[in-house]
Amino acid sequence: MRETAVMIFAAGFGTRMRHLTQDRPKPMVAVAGRPLIDHALEMVRTVSPDRIVANLHYLPQVLETHLAGTGVQTVTETGAILETGGGLRNALPLLGDGPVFTVNPDAIWTGANPLQALRAAWNPAQMDALLMCVPVAQTVGYAGQGDFNVGRDGRLQRGQGAVYGGVQIIKTNRLSEIVQTSFSLNLLWDMMLQDDRLFGVEHTGRWCDVGHPEGIEMAEKMIVADV
Repeated sequence: MRETAVMIFAAGFGTRMRHLTQDRPKPMVAVAGRPLIDHALEMVRTVSPDRIVANLHYLPQVLETHLAGTGVQTVTETGAILETGGGLRNALPLLGDGPVFTVNPDAIWTGANPLQALRAAWNPAQMDALLMCVPVAQTVGYAGQGDFNVGRDGRLQRGQGAVYGGVQIIKTNRLSEIVQTSFSLNLLWDMMLQDDRLFGVEHTGRWCDVGHPEGIEMAEKMIVADV
Protein backbone atom coordinates (compact mmCIF):
# COMPACT_ATOMS: atom_id res chain seq x y z
CA MET A 1 0.00 0.00 0.00
CA ARG A 2 1.81 3.09 -1.25
CA GLU A 3 -0.63 5.44 0.47
CA THR A 4 -2.51 4.51 3.59
CA ALA A 5 -6.07 5.63 4.24
CA VAL A 6 -8.03 4.61 7.34
CA MET A 7 -11.78 4.73 7.87
CA ILE A 8 -13.03 4.68 11.47
CA PHE A 9 -16.69 3.76 11.80
CA ALA A 10 -17.93 6.17 14.49
CA ALA A 11 -21.54 6.69 13.44
CA GLY A 12 -23.32 4.05 15.54
CA PHE A 13 -25.99 4.85 18.12
CA GLY A 14 -24.59 2.61 20.86
CA THR A 15 -28.06 1.39 21.80
CA ARG A 16 -26.65 -1.57 23.77
CA MET A 17 -24.67 0.85 25.94
CA ARG A 18 -27.91 2.31 27.36
CA HIS A 19 -27.31 5.14 29.86
CA LEU A 20 -23.66 5.55 28.83
CA THR A 21 -24.59 6.96 25.41
CA GLN A 22 -27.35 9.34 26.39
CA ASP A 23 -24.98 12.30 26.17
CA ARG A 24 -22.17 10.94 24.00
CA PRO A 25 -21.67 8.70 20.97
CA LYS A 26 -20.38 5.20 21.66
CA PRO A 27 -16.78 5.95 20.54
CA MET A 28 -16.57 8.44 23.41
CA VAL A 29 -17.33 5.81 26.08
CA ALA A 30 -14.23 5.46 28.27
CA VAL A 31 -12.21 2.29 28.83
CA ALA A 32 -9.22 2.48 31.19
CA GLY A 33 -9.67 6.25 31.42
CA ARG A 34 -9.68 6.97 27.69
CA PRO A 35 -12.45 7.09 25.06
CA LEU A 36 -12.70 4.13 22.72
CA ILE A 37 -11.93 6.43 19.78
CA ASP A 38 -8.55 7.28 21.37
CA HIS A 39 -7.66 3.60 21.79
CA ALA A 40 -8.50 3.13 18.11
CA LEU A 41 -6.44 6.14 17.03
CA GLU A 42 -3.42 4.95 19.00
CA MET A 43 -3.61 1.65 17.14
CA VAL A 44 -4.16 3.35 13.77
CA ARG A 45 -1.26 5.79 14.06
CA THR A 46 1.28 2.96 14.23
CA VAL A 47 0.89 2.50 10.45
CA SER A 48 1.50 6.24 9.82
CA PRO A 49 -1.58 6.76 7.65
CA ASP A 50 -1.75 9.52 5.08
CA ARG A 51 -5.46 10.06 5.80
CA ILE A 52 -7.76 9.16 8.67
CA VAL A 53 -11.49 9.65 8.20
CA ALA A 54 -14.26 9.10 10.76
CA ASN A 55 -17.94 9.04 9.92
CA LEU A 56 -20.31 10.64 12.44
CA HIS A 57 -24.07 10.48 12.95
CA TYR A 58 -25.31 10.33 16.54
CA LEU A 59 -24.36 13.45 18.57
CA PRO A 60 -21.71 14.32 15.97
CA GLN A 61 -20.65 17.58 17.63
CA VAL A 62 -19.20 15.66 20.60
CA LEU A 63 -16.81 13.74 18.35
CA GLU A 64 -16.10 16.78 16.17
CA THR A 65 -14.95 18.69 19.25
CA HIS A 66 -12.89 15.77 20.56
CA LEU A 67 -11.18 15.18 17.21
CA ALA A 68 -10.46 18.83 16.45
CA GLY A 69 -6.76 19.35 15.86
CA THR A 70 -5.96 15.63 15.59
CA GLY A 71 -5.75 15.53 11.79
CA VAL A 72 -8.77 13.25 11.56
CA GLN A 73 -11.21 14.29 8.85
CA THR A 74 -14.89 13.80 9.64
CA VAL A 75 -17.94 13.25 7.47
CA THR A 76 -21.35 13.59 9.11
CA GLU A 77 -24.17 11.40 7.88
CA THR A 78 -27.56 13.09 7.99
CA GLY A 79 -30.91 11.35 7.78
CA ALA A 80 -30.88 7.57 7.95
CA ILE A 81 -27.69 5.91 9.13
CA LEU A 82 -25.75 4.43 6.20
CA GLU A 83 -24.28 1.38 8.00
CA THR A 84 -20.74 0.21 7.28
CA GLY A 85 -21.01 -0.25 3.52
CA GLY A 86 -22.92 2.93 2.83
CA GLY A 87 -20.77 4.86 5.27
CA LEU A 88 -17.57 3.71 3.59
CA ARG A 89 -18.88 4.58 0.14
CA ASN A 90 -20.03 8.01 1.36
CA ALA A 91 -16.51 8.74 2.66
CA LEU A 92 -14.64 7.73 -0.51
CA PRO A 93 -14.10 11.35 -1.68
CA LEU A 94 -11.94 11.83 1.43
CA LEU A 95 -10.35 8.37 1.42
CA GLY A 96 -9.27 8.11 -2.20
CA ASP A 97 -9.45 5.24 -4.67
CA GLY A 98 -7.03 2.72 -3.19
CA PRO A 99 -7.59 -0.03 -0.64
CA VAL A 100 -8.36 1.29 2.84
CA PHE A 101 -8.10 0.08 6.39
CA THR A 102 -11.43 0.14 8.20
CA VAL A 103 -11.63 0.11 11.99
CA ASN A 104 -14.56 -0.44 14.35
CA PRO A 105 -13.61 1.43 17.54
CA ASP A 106 -15.84 -0.57 19.90
CA ALA A 107 -13.23 -3.24 20.65
CA ILE A 108 -9.99 -3.40 22.64
CA TRP A 109 -7.02 -5.46 21.42
CA THR A 110 -3.96 -6.88 23.15
CA GLY A 111 -0.96 -8.49 21.52
CA ALA A 112 0.29 -7.63 18.03
CA ASN A 113 -1.13 -4.51 16.41
CA PRO A 114 -3.80 -5.74 13.99
CA LEU A 115 -3.19 -3.05 11.38
CA GLN A 116 0.51 -3.82 11.21
CA ALA A 117 -0.23 -7.53 10.88
CA LEU A 118 -2.71 -6.91 8.07
CA ARG A 119 -0.29 -4.68 6.20
CA ALA A 120 2.42 -7.37 6.41
CA ALA A 121 0.07 -10.04 5.01
CA TRP A 122 -1.69 -7.93 2.36
CA ASN A 123 -1.41 -9.25 -1.21
CA PRO A 124 -3.58 -7.15 -3.56
CA ALA A 125 -2.94 -9.45 -6.52
CA GLN A 126 -4.73 -12.25 -4.66
CA MET A 127 -7.00 -10.44 -2.21
CA ASP A 128 -9.91 -8.03 -2.42
CA ALA A 129 -10.18 -7.84 1.36
CA LEU A 130 -8.11 -9.09 4.27
CA LEU A 131 -9.94 -9.32 7.60
CA MET A 132 -8.42 -9.58 11.07
CA CYS A 133 -10.17 -12.54 12.66
CA VAL A 134 -9.97 -13.62 16.29
CA PRO A 135 -10.25 -17.29 17.30
CA VAL A 136 -13.30 -17.57 19.55
CA ALA A 137 -11.14 -18.94 22.38
CA GLN A 138 -9.18 -15.65 22.41
CA THR A 139 -12.23 -13.38 22.65
CA VAL A 140 -13.51 -11.66 25.79
CA GLY A 141 -17.14 -10.63 26.18
CA TYR A 142 -18.23 -12.44 23.02
CA ALA A 143 -20.90 -15.14 23.24
CA GLY A 144 -21.18 -16.29 19.62
CA GLN A 145 -19.59 -19.13 17.67
CA GLY A 146 -17.74 -16.95 15.18
CA ASP A 147 -18.30 -15.47 11.74
CA PHE A 148 -15.75 -17.28 9.56
CA ASN A 149 -13.64 -20.33 9.13
CA VAL A 150 -10.07 -19.37 8.19
CA GLY A 151 -8.50 -21.83 5.74
CA ARG A 152 -4.87 -22.89 5.80
CA ASP A 153 -4.19 -20.52 2.91
CA GLY A 154 -6.05 -17.70 4.65
CA ARG A 155 -9.16 -17.89 2.48
CA LEU A 156 -12.36 -17.27 4.39
CA GLN A 157 -15.64 -19.14 4.37
CA ARG A 158 -18.75 -18.30 6.35
CA GLY A 159 -18.78 -20.50 9.41
CA GLN A 160 -17.60 -20.88 12.97
CA GLY A 161 -14.29 -20.67 14.73
CA ALA A 162 -13.18 -17.04 14.34
CA VAL A 163 -14.98 -13.74 14.83
CA TYR A 164 -14.33 -10.70 12.63
CA GLY A 165 -12.58 -8.30 15.00
CA GLY A 166 -13.54 -5.09 13.21
CA VAL A 167 -10.26 -4.27 11.42
CA GLN A 168 -9.55 -5.02 7.76
CA ILE A 169 -7.97 -3.87 4.51
CA ILE A 170 -10.53 -3.70 1.73
CA LYS A 171 -10.70 -2.61 -1.89
CA THR A 172 -13.57 -0.21 -2.50
CA ASN A 173 -14.03 -0.28 -6.28
CA ARG A 174 -17.03 -2.66 -6.20
CA LEU A 175 -19.03 -0.53 -3.79
CA SER A 176 -20.43 1.23 -6.85
CA GLU A 177 -22.14 -2.02 -7.89
CA ILE A 178 -24.40 -2.07 -4.81
CA VAL A 179 -27.71 -0.28 -5.36
CA GLN A 180 -28.74 0.19 -1.73
CA THR A 181 -27.97 3.48 0.00
CA SER A 182 -27.67 1.95 3.47
CA PHE A 183 -26.04 -1.48 3.65
CA SER A 184 -23.57 -3.64 5.54
CA LEU A 185 -20.13 -4.48 4.20
CA ASN A 186 -21.32 -8.08 4.38
CA LEU A 187 -22.82 -7.50 0.93
CA LEU A 188 -19.39 -6.64 -0.47
CA TRP A 189 -17.79 -9.56 1.37
CA ASP A 190 -20.33 -11.92 -0.20
CA MET A 191 -19.30 -10.71 -3.65
CA MET A 192 -15.67 -11.34 -2.76
CA LEU A 193 -16.47 -14.78 -1.36
CA GLN A 194 -18.04 -15.73 -4.68
CA ASP A 195 -14.81 -14.74 -6.41
CA ASP A 196 -12.67 -16.58 -3.81
CA ARG A 197 -10.89 -13.32 -2.94
CA LEU A 198 -11.88 -12.81 0.72
CA PHE A 199 -9.01 -13.60 3.09
CA GLY A 200 -8.32 -13.46 6.81
CA VAL A 201 -5.47 -13.33 9.30
CA GLU A 202 -5.84 -14.77 12.80
CA HIS A 203 -4.99 -12.42 15.67
CA THR A 204 -2.38 -13.77 18.08
CA GLY A 205 -3.48 -11.78 21.12
CA ARG A 206 -6.84 -11.21 22.73
CA TRP A 207 -9.82 -9.07 21.78
CA CYS A 208 -12.72 -7.70 23.81
CA ASP A 209 -16.09 -6.58 22.48
CA VAL A 210 -17.03 -3.28 24.12
CA GLY A 211 -20.39 -2.98 22.41
CA HIS A 212 -22.23 -3.59 25.70
CA PRO A 213 -21.75 -2.04 29.19
CA GLU A 214 -20.28 -5.19 30.74
CA GLY A 215 -17.53 -5.12 28.12
CA ILE A 216 -15.91 -2.07 29.72
CA GLU A 217 -14.85 -3.87 32.90
CA MET A 218 -13.94 -6.98 30.91
CA ALA A 219 -11.69 -4.95 28.63
CA GLU A 220 -10.01 -3.18 31.53
CA LYS A 221 -9.25 -6.48 33.25
CA MET A 222 -7.92 -7.90 29.97
CA ILE A 223 -5.60 -4.92 29.48
CA VAL A 224 -4.13 -5.34 32.97
CA ALA A 225 -3.77 -9.11 32.61
CA ASP A 226 -2.09 -8.91 29.20
CA VAL A 227 0.44 -6.17 29.93
